Order: sequence, then structure tokens, then C-alpha cells
Amino acid sequence: MTPLSKARRTGALSATAAVIATALAGWTAHALPAPADTAGQPPSSLTAQKLSWHTCPAPTPAQGTQPAPGRAWQCATLKAPLDYTKPDGDTISLALIRTKATDPDKRIGSLLFNFGGPGASGVSILPTAGNEFQTLNSRYDLVGFDPRGVGASAPVTCLTDKETDAYYAGDSPPDTTTPQDSANAADTYLQRCRHNSGKILAHVDTVSAARDMDLMREVLGDRQLHYFGMSYGTKLGAVYAHLYPTHVGHLVLDAVVDPTKDPLQETLAQTKGFQLALNNYMKDCAAAHGPACPTGHGGTEGNQKLTALLNTLDQHPLPTRDGRKLTAGLAFTGIMSALYSQTTWPTLTTALDEAQHLGHGDTLLALADVYNGRDAQGRYSNINSANTAINCADQKQRYTDTDVHTHLPQFRTASPLFGDAMAWSITSCTGWPVTTTSTSTPHVNAPGSAPILVIGNTGDPATPYQGAQNMAHQLGDGIGINITLTGQGHGGYTSNNTCLKNTVDQYLLNNTTPPPNTTCT
Repeated sequence: MTPLSKARRTGALSATAAVIATALAGWTAHALPAPADTAGQPPSSLTAQKLSWHTCPAPTPAQGTQPAPGRAWQCATLKAPLDYTKPDGDTISLALIRTKATDPDKRIGSLLFNFGGPGASGVSILPTAGNEFQTLNSRYDLVGFDPRGVGASAPVTCLTDKETDAYYAGDSPPDTTTPQDSANAADTYLQRCRHNSGKILAHVDTVSAARDMDLMREVLGDRQLHYFGMSYGTKLGAVYAHLYPTHVGHLVLDAVVDPTKDPLQETLAQTKGFQLALNNYMKDCAAAHGPACPTGHGGTEGNQKLTALLNTLDQHPLPTRDGRKLTAGLAFTGIMSALYSQTTWPTLTTALDEAQHLGHGDTLLALADVYNGRDAQGRYSNINSANTAINCADQKQRYTDTDVHTHLPQFRTASPLFGDAMAWSITSCTGWPVTTTSTSTPHVNAPGSAPILVIGNTGDPATPYQGAQNMAHQLGDGIGINITLTGQGHGGYTSNNTCLKNTVDQYLLNNTTPPPNTTCT
């Protein structure tokens, strides 16, 4: 594991990113047959539980520092089995938040959200991003939740805030002159995770989280699940559809994780995706600023300028106003963070200009802090601890240094800037204290499901476009409905594209399924 093993995160459409980025027709209720998967069903003591909704406090630091959401929002706690193979055993508490439908006479039901990561807190994000979904709130209760291991739901905890500062400031990739330092940092991280969160680590897998969603559906009183999943949330939604196809009402999968790729293949595709986004940024910067652009004319010249900057920072970190240093690792993360949304490209230009010509790293550090879940008081959310834990619970592969060196040429070809760090990130689960029997790729075929919208953005860096096409195919003919957005950034619905937003709204509000292969530009 390297200090930037988190580079494998498929990306959370967080509240910050959302701000930056910015009667049901034809519906007939039917009795539901038994779900496709009946193993591990929770007992009636859990399925019949009554939620106690109350005024929400401000989110905890582990959820991500946001203000209290206000009187329109209510919070509750749901009890779920710790281990679904022992559904009558120990339970954990899952944090939920909701705002009720504004047109109760035309209410369809609850619409659950997952914003990705894995590791993003729905309780913290949904109220902040709520304006993006205001139209949907007319007929749905909007419901966010912290998945198991995340935020306030039996959170995975590894390092202290100070230890996390030091961890993220490390080299990326590990400096070949100090390999033992990188190994020691990884070992410390693993030991802390095992010591602080050992009980939950074996139970934060995506299948268990999907079972939690069906328990939420039942306790919320919905006959079918209506769900909006982004980034990693698309994997969670697709796994749910596989487990409970007849419980699917409306599912929207936006910024899609490719279900056909193993972790190495997924990381290589993501490397290509970030390089594509970087190339697009550099082209846009050159057109807007000419020779003053920090990446020059882009292309080879731009990659060389950025590589030179990171090499300089490796030896001479830049000062910042809060006293921390901008290291090469943090600058790398800041660059990646800015590529998630086209709206942050101007911020990246400012950040690079500061680092190259003004001698300080404040803006690049701020971009890295957003990605790492660090607030202005130096407190971290648990998004990256949860991210590692969930990914490692889902994948059986434990890659070695030999694997990295074998595939390093492919990664370097995919991206001269991101290739090395992304190649080393495949070792993020090596030495993880919990093993898994999960398959290399998730089962997502969902025969008997209602149609599911699958949205791919052609310029998405974190979940490359091909993944949406593969997901639609894997869900099944007539079930996965592929929707293409010709655009930039991670995700589609919050990108302010009117065509795509209207397509999704018509599907969720009026039960209108668009034709397959609909394209929005």
C-alpha cells in the first residue's frame, strides 16, 4: 500500500463537488414475488422496527463537516445485522436522513441516494446537494444514508487526524530511495485499522450494504426500491438489482463502475480516464490563456511541466498559510481532485500558477483536502478509511510489488503523469487483515428487474465511459438502458445538462423509460 493507494477511489460526488459542479403515469402496483436471493433475511424484529425521526444535529467529523441541515430534514437510526449469515446475531446502527415529498398527494415513495466513494456519507451530503434534486423531491421523500463502515454507521477508523496528515503528505509513488519508509507507513496504517475497527472490517462488503438497502426499503414502507446511485453507488445499486430484481422500482446509475473488470483492469482504465481528463483540461487551458497557461500548449509539454513540478516538490515542498507543506503527494492529489469536474478547471489553473510562479501551494493543498475529506480544523472524515475497507472486503486479489513492476509499463503508457502512482495503488489491499471469498467482478445480471437507467459521461476520469456500456449489457437485455452524455467530468445528472436531467426526471417522476442508447450533448 502506498500513501496514495486511495487513488483507486472511484470518486464520490460529494457535497463540495456537487456545489462546484453545482399521480405516476402508467404506474400499477403489483404484489411482489419472493426475491431472487433469500439467504440471510433479517428477522421480524428488524424488518418490523419503527424509525424514530428527529431533528438532525450537525454531521460528525467522520461524516464530513457540514452545517446542521435545517428543519426540513429529519434523522433516524436503523438497526441491521452485523453479519447477514447470522441475521439473528449482533446488530449495527445505520444513520439515515430524509426530507419528505413536497407534494404528498402525488408521492411515489422514498428515493434512496448513494454518492459513491465508496465511503461517502449520504447523511452529510444529501442536504448540501439537495437543490440538485429539488424536482424529484416533489414526489419522493429524499433519503440519504451512511452505508455500513461509513460516517455514523459503525465507521471504520484507522489513523488519528495528525497521523492522517503525515500519511497523505508522503511520496507518490513511493520514493525508490526510501522503500522502507513507504512499507512502514503502510504497515502502521494496517495495524491501526485492525486495532481500531477489527470487528466491522469483515462486514462492510457491497453485498451486505445491498441487503441493508432492502431492509431500509421494507422499514420505510416501500413495496419497491427507488434509488439513485453515483460512482461506487452504481455498483451498489447493480448488486441490489441482482439480489432483489423483483424489488426494483426505479434505479438510476450515474458515473458507472465497470462490472466486467478486475481491480487491476479497473485501475488501468481509470488511469487512462484521468489522463484523458488532464489532456482535455490542458487543451482548454491553452485555448483560454495561451502561453500563460501553466501547462503550456498541453500534450507532451504539459505533462513534462507537471512532472517537473512534482519532482521539484518532492525535494522542496512549498509553504502554505496553515503551516503545512505542499508535498508532491498532496499536489498529485490536488491535480486529480480538480479533474473530477470541468467547473474546477479554472481553480486548477490558479493552483498550478501559484505553485509554479508564486512559491506557495495553498490552492493545490485545498483541492487535496477536499479529496481527502479534511476540514479547516484539520479533522478528517472517514471516507478514505472506509474506502479501503470496502474495496478490500469486495476484492480477493492481493497484488504484490512484482505485480506492480510487471504492469508498470502499461500504466506509464496510459499516463506519463498518473501511471506510476496508479500502478502502485493496486497494492492497497495487500496485507489487509481481512480476507474475502468475493468474486473478482460483481454479479449484476438482474433478470426480472424493471428497466434501470445507466448513465455514462464520455469525459469521465474516474469511471470511464465504457463502464456504462458494459454495465447496461451485464444487467440484461431490456433492463440496462444505456444513456450517453457527451461531456466532461465525473457523472451526468449534476452537470447542468438539461437533456440528461429531463431524461432522468421523466423516468423517475412519470415512469417514462427513454429509448436505449439515448445521447445528450
